[in-house]
Amino acid sequence: MLSKNQIKYINSLKLKKFRDEHNCFIAEGNKIVLELMNSNIVVKQIYATSDFFRKENIVNTIERFEIKENELDRISALNSPNEVLAVCEIPIYELNLKELETKLTLVLDDIKDPGNLGTIIRIADWFGISSIICSTETVDAFNPKVVQATMGSISRIKLHYTNLTEFLKTQTLSIKMPIYGALLDGLSIYSEKLSPEGLIVIGNESKGISVGVQKFVTNNIRIPSFSHFKNIIGEAESLNAAVATSIICSEFRRRGF
Repeated sequence: MLSKNQIKYINSLKLKKFRDEHNCFIAEGNKIVLELMNSNIVVKQIYATSDFFRKENIVNTIERFEIKENELDRISALNSPNEVLAVCEIPIYELNLKELETKLTLVLDDIKDPGNLGTIIRIADWFGISSIICSTETVDAFNPKVVQATMGSISRIKLHYTNLTEFLKTQTLSIKMPIYGALLDGLSIYSEKLSPEGLIVIGNESKGISVGVQKFVTNNIRIPSFSHFKNIIGEAESLNAAVATSIICSEFRRRGF
């Protein structure tokens, strides 16, 4: 049976200030937890039903608590809990500019929606992008909704939070890689010259890339609309941030980068 302190502690990790205080986050669901267990993420505790423990072999270094479904309901962040919840350490990665010189890296300027961020992390994993640099105002990557949306990809992507204008100022002075910005007035990504390395900036869902970050963008790119093919008046104003990220990453990889 879970104690009141255990319930209080686990539920506290749903809030960023307590995740920061304890340097821990929660992850739920069989697939996500199993992926985390087989990654470099440190899984500290597993809270799961007897069915989960019967099916899975849990290493001895992980503290295990067998609980009932109604107890899982009390600690879960999901509407429909699924057998297991894990408490994991938040990984800390060093931001090494030299490592970025030969890679494509995503830069997120104030992405606010947890589902969008989780999907973008999953997209980065799919397209072989190993690092994402986030503005300090981007939603916390270890928010339970973000972790859930990554479907385990959070275990394979290095996430960094920093002041983007200061980071880009340093980057332009030292490495001088191309900085691609997804902007509505940019050149078509299908005709623009692309590079096998560089930073790809994705802006806020409603405001786009901030003025302070835009001044560092060296290559304005856009995904052109083809709604005129329908021969009707009007068109979609913009694409969802995660959808746009997927299309942009796909075009870079399609060209063999």
